[in-house]
Amino acid sequence: MITWMQKHKKYLIVTIWISTIAFVGAGFVGWGQYDYGDKAGAVAKVGSVEITMGELQKSYSDLYNQYAQIFKGDFDEEKAKSFGLQSQALNFLTQQALVLNLAKSYSLDVTGAELLEHLKSLEYFQKDGVFNKDIYKDVLSKNNLKIKDYEANVKKELLIKKTLMLLPIETKESESKIIDTAMSIADKLDYKVLKEEIITIETTDELLKPFWEKMQNSFMSEVSYDVKYLKQPKVTKEYDEALLAEHYNENKANFKDGEGKILALDMAKEQVKSALDAKETKKEALKKYVAYKKGEADVSELQQATLLASSNPFGAEALDVVSKLTPASPFSKPVLVGEEYLIFELVALNAAKPKTFEEAKAELLPMYVRDQKRIKLLELAKNSFATFNGKTTDFITANDSNKLTDLTKDEADEFLSTLFSSQEKRGYIALESGNVVMYNVMEQRLLSNTNTDPNNSIARVKSGMFNEGLIKALQNKYKTEIFIQGL
Repeated sequence: MITWMQKHKKYLIVTIWISTIAFVGAGFVGWGQYDYGDKAGAVAKVGSVEITMGELQKSYSDLYNQYAQIFKGDFDEEKAKSFGLQSQALNFLTQQALVLNLAKSYSLDVTGAELLEHLKSLEYFQKDGVFNKDIYKDVLSKNNLKIKDYEANVKKELLIKKTLMLLPIETKESESKIIDTAMSIADKLDYKVLKEEIITIETTDELLKPFWEKMQNSFMSEVSYDVKYLKQPKVTKEYDEALLAEHYNENKANFKDGEGKILALDMAKEQVKSALDAKETKKEALKKYVAYKKGEADVSELQQATLLASSNPFGAEALDVVSKLTPASPFSKPVLVGEEYLIFELVALNAAKPKTFEEAKAELLPMYVRDQKRIKLLELAKNSFATFNGKTTDFITANDSNKLTDLTKDEADEFLSTLFSSQEKRGYIALESGNVVMYNVMEQRLLSNTNTDPNNSIARVKSGMFNEGLIKALQNKYKTEIFIQGL
């Protein structure tokens, strides 16, 4: 799947910006800092539409979370780099901006009534099927979103959707018949699956070292950060009833029971005290931060640590903050870790460097075994596909992956997709999983099925082609300027 998506990522991004609007409450993912040109207020400008760093960071985070869902959590920063996710995030925004320029040229807009109607339709802002303003505010607050920013973003996406609705894609009956015919072609197959486990690979150092030497720069140590830091422990105080009531009345939407109902002050008193303690803790941490920067902190309180992604006792947010520190700006503002705050000072940045053979061996070994198994399986398939005897199927189409029970669903989909795109009667197909399928098309038939799967309709094919053409046309019409270096 990774290989397929890497080959087709430019087409994936074209479809993402016309997807239905959804609220994303996933964690934020960022990647650090960049140098700017003269226009530091914007990272890019498309026509008359500017793109901000905040929008770029959010675009990256949203794309990261989408890919993480596609790969069921098996997605990290290394994969993000291999997919060029930073460039995709910017490309996503420039494509949006092109459509927004088109909307401006037609004087299109989204009214407050249209925005409200859309917000009322979203289930996560509803209680008993009805839009609830308190829930709306609470959901946005818990996801660190300001109402003004969120609504501006929703209006932008609604405007894009409204603009694209002016350009409908229609399907002719003759085009649908073409798809029906293509999807009704069925093959009767003789096939055999060659699985990786039938191959045994030797893994002596003499065999591993040449493999490592070819790709040793791929095995790098982690970037690490030597830091000093101060702690501000949780502050616990006693508060009079007036102050408790005042804080409760200003923030009562934050004090709810397990069913989401706002608690009375008497029931919420401990939560209110904790909230005030947290506020006081942050205030003391800011004082300590100012004193530390001025060189007035108590040095006996200073502690030292080395942070890296695989060994980080302070959490992802602290590592993200430290990774943005520089020798010119080495001090971090207080970072909340548990119930206490930490103020970091960057002492040294230790850049990544190539690992020695022994250091890389644990990572190298499974890669070597997989690579060699694939080579040997392909050799076996090449020598056997012309004469093998395997399992015979009924007549199957490209949609009948469930009938190939000795392959997983993903493997069967991949095999049939490649098979029905091939002109070869006999051959073999290497799968992303590492397994190889040898096949012989024994007979072919045209079934009388009618394609009813909307995911394979001609409308989707035409829509994809139209959207790609629209972007190209708008790129010629509106100038795109990129002010951010490194992308």
